[in-house]
Amino acid sequence: MTVGRFFLLLLILGAGFVYAVWRGHVDVPGKWNPWAPLDLREPPNLLTPFKLERLQHSRVLCEQALASSALDYVALPDSTPQAGCPVENAVRIRGSAVSFNAPFMATCPLAAAYALFERHGLQPAAEQVFGQPVVRIDHFGSFACRNIARSNRRSQHASANALDLAGFRLADGTRITVARDWAGDGDKSRFLRQVKAAACDAFRITLSPEYNAAHHDHFHVDMGGFGLCR
Repeated sequence: MTVGRFFLLLLILGAGFVYAVWRGHVDVPGKWNPWAPLDLREPPNLLTPFKLERLQHSRVLCEQALASSALDYVALPDSTPQAGCPVENAVRIRGSAVSFNAPFMATCPLAAAYALFERHGLQPAAEQVFGQPVVRIDHFGSFACRNIARSNRRSQHASANALDLAGFRLADGTRITVARDWAGDGDKSRFLRQVKAAACDAFRITLSPEYNAAHHDHFHVDMGGFGLCR
């Protein structure tokens, strides 16, 4: 058998296996089944970005995914809060295992990515560095009908597909803010760098104070674009 025929055979077998999984003829664990609902309790894997993408256009998949999270949320009807800035398949997040300084609106993929970030990134970082969980997050908001600075392109905030994270409060009352604690080499700075790394794993875009001066006081996270961690 030539190399070309060998790889063609592998391609055919692979396609057949994928088809069998899709049709339900082969039983594989949900976390390794591209068409199984996203379970936010499971650590992210190679299929997670694909499953997050599928949430954008399906309220059924969105409900199935968010039901596996600790999020306190309410589904929102599609609307245009401000002219030129429609918001689709979104929820209003009121709380989770942590409290927030204010509820915020989020597209379903952003809400699901946040749930992954909190469970599998943020809280493990807090436990590792401080031995206690985060109980509150302060943010600068999600929806803002505007363009990217010095650009004609709409910001991901314009569709509630972005969130700006500014600070964290631990169970003992300790406060950690990006503006005050990013610089340095103490525990708070080390924690924030772990949080940034966790955000890069959960969201498509993560921008920190390392990106530019406009982000000196927050982490911008969103589910647009093709991936950027700065």
